[in-house]
Amino acid sequence: MSEQYFSAAPASQDARRMLHVTLRGFEAAMETSNGVFSGSRLDLGTSVLLRHAPELPEHGTFLDLGCGWGPVAVAMAQESPEADVWAVDVNERALDLTAGNARRNGCGRVHVVQTDESGAPLLDQQVPGAEPMPEGTSFDAIWSNPPIRIGKEALHTLLMAWLPRLNAGGAAYLVVQRNLGADSLIPWLAGALGSGFAVSKYASSKGFRIIEILRQA
Repeated sequence: MSEQYFSAAPASQDARRMLHVTLRGFEAAMETSNGVFSGSRLDLGTSVLLRHAPELPEHGTFLDLGCGWGPVAVAMAQESPEADVWAVDVNERALDLTAGNARRNGCGRVHVVQTDESGAPLLDQQVPGAEPMPEGTSFDAIWSNPPIRIGKEALHTLLMAWLPRLNAGGAAYLVVQRNLGADSLIPWLAGALGSGFAVSKYASSKGFRIIEILRQA
């Protein structure tokens, strides 16, 4: 890959293509492009997350952290159409794709938000269809296939920008390759989040771990 998918403004040609995918039992038509994570297919890690993550609440506020072209956000919105789903990413092209894919699949409560490289939402949203996130927004569910390859320090910064925003009784599910540090990430998260959170391995499949983070009610 000639550029990293976590660039804010990909330099590669924006060559759009359509994929037809099944997301937690829902059929979806999704547009993808170059310069975004797994732009040619639904990647295996995301498939594992969508297959194993538990049923979402009917209502609430959800987060897709590192949304790419939006399969997780669209899956969340289709499963819980009365919930608000926030989809965040640093990549402008990814956010444009997610916004379009939400519209295409009738997901009217998906909100896309560009972040800076530390994961903080930008106050000035330049991407068409993006909107600023209200200060203090918190979440009942967070799902993520996090960008492990940005490096450990940057990954830790990103996760700690968002996981503490879980509401009491809320749950986060992260999918991480076993050979890219999934097992060591569990005790690190437990220590970084501290009391009030429970972190554990929820499931394993196809070389991936799903990490569960629960915030005590």
